[in-house]
Amino acid sequence: MKKVIGIGNVFRQDDGVGPFVIQRLKERGGFAGVELIQDSGESFRLLEAWKDASLVILVDAVLSGRSSGDIVRLDVGVDPIPKELFPCSTHAFSLAETIELARSLDQLPAKMIVYGIEGKNFEPGEGLSSEVETVVENVIELILEDV
Repeated sequence: MKKVIGIGNVFRQDDGVGPFVIQRLKERGGFAGVELIQDSGESFRLLEAWKDASLVILVDAVLSGRSSGDIVRLDVGVDPIPKELFPCSTHAFSLAETIELARSLDQLPAKMIVYGIEGKNFEPGEGLSSEVETVVENVIELILEDV
């Protein structure tokens, strides 16, 4: 099974980009054989969500100092996950720490890709900044190529 998981909090502006991407994919009708999941990013829920998947694509906002709207694509099997891309979390572990925990427990799927989208505004509120919303369609096209 293949899964695309959009991580984030839709009530913290750009932090909601992951769920926003999932919603857009659902509006397109999704695609056969791929489960679309919106998740807050809590570590142990993620471990459970990607259990038994052959391919997992994660989409999350990052805060690394790059330009707002920059897209980073990481192949977890090839690329180390820089902690500075995911420096904080509202949960006990950041996404990078969750992935490394799964790696150490031998609980990573056969293939995992992470799309990090550099956010601009993480204040309370709904809606994405124009810089982030502008790149959503690009990320969707990249996801479709990966699937």
